[in-house]
Amino acid sequence: MAQNASDFLIRRITEWGISRIYGYPGDGINGIIGAIGRAGDAINYVQVRHEEMAAFMACAHYKFTGEVGICLATSGPGAIHLLNGLYDAKMDHAGVLAIVGQQARAAIGGDYQQEVDLVSLFKDVAHEYVHMASTPAQIRHLVDRAIRIAKAERTVTCIIIPNDVQEMPAIPTPPRKHGTVHSGTGYMSPHVVPKQKDLQNAADILNHGEKVAMLVGAGALQATDEVIEVADILGAGVAKALLGKAVIPDELPFCTGPIGLLGTKPSWDMMNRCDTLLMVGTSFPYSEFLPPEGQARGVQIDIDPKMLSLRYPTEINLIGDSAETLRALIPMLDRKEGRKWRKKLESEIKEWWRVLEARAKNKANPINPQRVFWELSPRLPDNCIIVADSGSAANWFARDLKIRRGMMASLSGNLATMGPGVPYAISAKFAFPGRVVIATVGDGAMLMNGINELVTIANYWKEWSDPRLIIMVLANRDLNQVTWEQRVMAGDPKYECSQDVPTFEFARYAEMLGLTGIRVDETEQIGPAWEQALSATRPVVLEAITDPEVPTLPPHITFEEAKKFTESMVKGEPHLDHIIKQTFKEAVESILPHH
Repeated sequence: MAQNASDFLIRRITEWGISRIYGYPGDGINGIIGAIGRAGDAINYVQVRHEEMAAFMACAHYKFTGEVGICLATSGPGAIHLLNGLYDAKMDHAGVLAIVGQQARAAIGGDYQQEVDLVSLFKDVAHEYVHMASTPAQIRHLVDRAIRIAKAERTVTCIIIPNDVQEMPAIPTPPRKHGTVHSGTGYMSPHVVPKQKDLQNAADILNHGEKVAMLVGAGALQATDEVIEVADILGAGVAKALLGKAVIPDELPFCTGPIGLLGTKPSWDMMNRCDTLLMVGTSFPYSEFLPPEGQARGVQIDIDPKMLSLRYPTEINLIGDSAETLRALIPMLDRKEGRKWRKKLESEIKEWWRVLEARAKNKANPINPQRVFWELSPRLPDNCIIVADSGSAANWFARDLKIRRGMMASLSGNLATMGPGVPYAISAKFAFPGRVVIATVGDGAMLMNGINELVTIANYWKEWSDPRLIIMVLANRDLNQVTWEQRVMAGDPKYECSQDVPTFEFARYAEMLGLTGIRVDETEQIGPAWEQALSATRPVVLEAITDPEVPTLPPHITFEEAKKFTESMVKGEPHLDHIIKQTFKEAVESILPHH
């Protein structure tokens, strides 16, 4: 049987070594869906409940595997649905290819049903490469360039294929004449290391510093050993941007943990006292959590020159792969003999963990959300994959979970959108079916889209060699992160008709789908619930009924934030007494842990 353009499209994708596509069908891509069916085992097609979820899964696929993720959607409405997940990929520098259908070429420009100007629609999110096929002869180079650019630039690309082109005879080899393009597959990552002179200039700054702080991000995920060695030589503390949570183990005595609004006091104190800053593979956006300008000399390492000297005016900006650049830098570094700075940091970090434990063990009504994470942390299986959704769950994910070597962890970093928790977990499970995957999600995000993707889990889980996929839902009946932001940033009390989340029985819903449902509403149940979930023989929804009035305290409270919080309390906060009580407990534990 002769191949059509869609058959060649799928074949070309597999020639790039890609074997999984996340998508949802529609008449705008009937030709492509048919080709996927004919491809048999060459393509693993994952049917999601909504195209946005396909884009999230493609993004997570790249984050966890380093392989370009592919999502597929129909024309018009399906293509529009992709956008949020694609922006998540763009802003977190994830290589994703979106393939979308379009109305027949003869209809374009005729205000036809479901006709959307897709090139214009995707021009921002896929600005590096978005093109529409007008002939089957383009398919070869459109696929080759879209995948290569997505991989090389770590960004989103898009191919638009009208439905009539999909059904036309394939042209695997364009005619050899003027005006045709003859592309090939394959991409080899370059060996990018700065010049020796620039490395030496960076080393001179780092060697001169007496109080060195390091900040690492997702770009350093493959540089764990190098980051640890540099920190040891320089006597530095290491803070982690949220996407870099898995760069180094949290158990290391010099790891100050996360930085920023979801960060730790040791990270805040280190940045405000250091005299030298080394940033590796991070685009952490909040400059107010970095040293005051002029306090510290700075060195930055990043593979993308556009991200250099952007958040802090670093003196030496090294363009290069994080691991390779650090390896080249290490022989030039002098081991610092004085360890006073490091010892002070380690003492403060040790005290911080005592504070977190004390906060987690504070009583709440009915359950302290921090306790749910604190009880999980020592039970995390080796090599597990952890994802978090946006919201207050991300606070406790960042602070209370101790990541060990071999684990992976991610979330929506720069877009910080709600909804990726469950689809990220599903994507991780498809990529690594033998590893335990755990998602921590708030009830707001679960009601937004998570409960729909539980249906996807129910549909596919029997294909996974290890069925353990745990969706932990913090059910506090509140859009909690925004509620606290309103109080602290705007000085407004909780607006209940905006912030209250409808009651939903997540555990019972899971059971209805044939999954395991566990509901906990007492502190004593938390540990046994995690034990049950981690030993289950099918995916689990663990629903924890938690207290929304446990404050997500930033590492440092400014006078203005304290003023706004006080204003919100006197404006008619609906649960004033309980909020004051819980906030007081958290504040006391910062000063006198366990007292």
